[in-house]
Amino acid sequence: MSNTPSDSPADRGTSTDTDTDTNAGTARNRNVLNTDAMQWLSALVALVGLWLVASPFLLESTDAAIWNDTLVGTAIFLLAGYNFYRLTRDRLANVSLASLAALLGLWIAISPAVIEMGSGTLATSTTLSGIAVAALSAYSAYANNNADAPERARTRA
Repeated sequence: MSNTPSDSPADRGTSTDTDTDTNAGTARNRNVLNTDAMQWLSALVALVGLWLVASPFLLESTDAAIWNDTLVGTAIFLLAGYNFYRLTRDRLANVSLASLAALLGLWIAISPAVIEMGSGTLATSTTLSGIAVAALSAYSAYANNNADAPERARTRA
């Protein structure tokens, strides 16, 4: 078994196209990102942001937890929503905004240790939501940063 990571397009979540540089006459590889798949990822992050906004009102919470989850959840929703919009327009997601969403996800994951949440259920929900946002947004930032061009999935007849 090899210890080297696989560089196949399927493992990276991207496909590789070969472009010919007409000036130099040489071929180069491009990393092309499937924007359809990344749209789902951004939509999922946005939905988790909405859950963060709603959860303190549905579960027992303190005022600090309401402010924290509402403000950070709204920010996550807006950041992921903007990247979703960019991806629907066949553009790559904004790496800086995805990175900021990942950082906000890390904050929301550790916030129950810093802020009194009011209930263990809300604390658990907030932590798990933060971990999900951080992981998904970090992957989005990584994939979009490594991509050279966006591409929609083609339908097969």
